[in-house]
This record gives sequence, C-alpha cells and structure tokens, in this order.
Amino acid sequence: MADFGADVETFRAEARAWLEANFPKALAKDPDAQVAKMQGRTETDEAQAWRRAMGEKGWGTPTWPAEFGGGGLSRQEARVLHEEMAKVGARNPIGGMGVMMFGPTLIEYGTEELKRQHLPGIVTGEVRWCQGYSEPGAGSDLASLQTRAVDMGDHYVVTGSKIWTSGANLADWCFCLVRTDTTKKHEGISFLLIDMKSPGVEVRPIRLINGTSPFCETFFTEVRVLKDQLFGPLNGGWTVAKRLLQFERDNISAGLGGGSIGAPVQALTVLEAAKDYVGLDEAGRLADHDLRRRVTDHLMEARAFQLTVRRAADEAKSANGPSNAASIMKYAGAKLAQDRNELIVEALGHQGLGWEGEGFSDRETAALRTMLRSKGNSIEGGTSEINLNVVSKRVLGLPDPKKA
Repeated sequence: MADFGADVETFRAEARAWLEANFPKALAKDPDAQVAKMQGRTETDEAQAWRRAMGEKGWGTPTWPAEFGGGGLSRQEARVLHEEMAKVGARNPIGGMGVMMFGPTLIEYGTEELKRQHLPGIVTGEVRWCQGYSEPGAGSDLASLQTRAVDMGDHYVVTGSKIWTSGANLADWCFCLVRTDTTKKHEGISFLLIDMKSPGVEVRPIRLINGTSPFCETFFTEVRVLKDQLFGPLNGGWTVAKRLLQFERDNISAGLGGGSIGAPVQALTVLEAAKDYVGLDEAGRLADHDLRRRVTDHLMEARAFQLTVRRAADEAKSANGPSNAASIMKYAGAKLAQDRNELIVEALGHQGLGWEGEGFSDRETAALRTMLRSKGNSIEGGTSEINLNVVSKRVLGLPDPKKA
C-alpha cells in the first residue's frame, strides 16, 4: 500500500470504494457479529468473509509494515480508514493480544523464523494469543515468578502456573515468562511461546463480579516446548517483557479512553444517561447542577486525554514505539474509565442497579456490569500504583525510595 502523504482524500476515496466492495452491508446491523472470532464465538459466513478481506488487505493491522502483512498506512491514513468504516457501520474484526501486544514486540525483537511462523495468523485474525505473566505469588513483583523451564536438550519442559491469564480459554498460543536460571532474579527469566493445545496445559476460567470470565488460571504440567520457540535471548526475557508491557499499556490506555474493555457496542454514553434519566431544565441544561458540573469536568478530561493519546501515538511512531510515558496514559485512562462508568450508573438512578429481569433494559444492566468490570482497569496491564512508580522513576527522574 502506498503512503499517500498529505493527499489523504485520495486514500479516503480508495478506502470508501474498497469498503463498498468488501464490507457485507448486513453486518452493519449486527456489530457484535463482526468481532465474533476475536471474542471466541462462532462466525457467520458474512463475518468470516469480512475478517478474511480485512486480513488479506492488511487493514486489520493498518499501520503495521506491509512486509509483515500489515496495511503500511500512515497514522493519518489509518484515522481516515477508521472514519470511513464508522460511516458504514464496520468494525475491525482483527485484534486481541496478538495485535495489541505480542505482534508489535515480535516485529521488533523476533527472528525471521518466528515472524514467518506467527505474524500471518495475527494479521488475519486466525490465531488468538494470551499472556502468561502474573503468578499467584508474582503479581506486582513479577520478577519473582517461579514457573520453571528446564533445558532438556532440544526442548524445554515447563512446569508452573499463571493467573489472570486473559482469554486463555480461547487462546491458541501463549507468550509466557518462565524461569530458566534460579540463581538470578531478573536475569534468570526467558520468554517462551507455548502452544495452548500442548499436553499438560490446563485452563480454568475465573468468574468475575460482573458475571463474566475473561480471566483464567493456567497450569503447565511438564509441558514440552521446542527451543525454536524461545523469543529473545536465553535469560534475556525481562527486557523483552518490559517492551511488551509498554505496548500493552499504550493500547489499553487508548481503549480505556473511548470505552471500557468488553463493553457492549451500543453502551450508553455519559451524556445519553444524564439527559435520558436525569432530564433537562428549561434552559436545556442537565437538571441536576452538581451532576452537570461533574459530567462537564469528565467530558473535558476525556477530550484532553483523547488528544494526548493521539499526540503520544504520533510521537511513539517517530520514536519507534511507545515509551515509559505509556504508564501515564494507562493510569489516566483507567481513572477516566472508572469515572465514566460510575457517572453513568449514578445518572440511571435505581435503573442502574438492575442485574437482570424485565424491569431493566439490556443497556441498563450492561451499565452496571460494565461499571463493576471497570474496577479492574486500574489493576490489569500494571496496577495504577506500579504505573505511578514508573512515571516517578522513568519519566520524572525522581529517586527510587527503595534505594534511598
């Protein structure tokens, strides 16, 4: 794909024509069906055709280099594509951890063999990935992880467990941190790619307070992993893991700024909830002046956040990837998401307390479940406390209190 540079209208016309020819119009009425594969549900024929078309075009990963199957688009062109997709009711059917986290890290750190093996399945949405980082005894202090990978000649034998493994019950592969040297802490960790269909892998979903089970416990019992699935240097996995976390926080923050992860497509906005359930006064303003003030503050912060995310994305591109500033965006995005969902439930009043039943609409019950789910936004992808420490040390240059 050529870079149209400043002539984005030329690209807009191409994108519009391509969508007209390839996007099944019936899917516009069923946005959730478009991401069925990503979410582990059965695809309709139309949804499968749409995902494959986007994958072949490279527009599921629009800014990835064309040599790796991406669209090769500039940030500006990608925004134009997003705008044109929104106009026809199209969603990107390709995403997940392979796109958000592992893929960019693989492009940067992977061998040509690993890129050839794993990138095609990511850019076409055929292969889903999960992250094997946290353990029951190694959360915030991730470098204390104890899942072992024992060298057996041409392969490793992996034994241990991970927790909060998002989507492990749906994943085909796992990018996993393992201990390959017990004499060192950070320098004894390696990064392995594990086929989730391997004998000895067991996954147990964890039921959350909102009734969903996006997280899992994952157990590895003498799982055989060939050495060609070592990603990065032996005992050098910590460096790769930190880079991946930057991509993760960068992408999570962008998503949190626009809506909670996993929220329904037609979820209520703050303004819709306030206007529809609280009402307007004779001047056309929200009738509750205190809520009006807080909604206004939130909307201003959300807009500032969106503009900052866009600027950070442009800076990250010129700097060849996200920086430690991604921790700032992750922290701010988590707080914004929680504030937004709490405001919505407050505006709904007693209709915001429904779990199920005829007295509540789907959007009302979704609002409560989304609010409860958003409590985890300040934990996943690095807790807010850990991100503040990163900002303190890596961005502001303040001394580490542990070394004082």
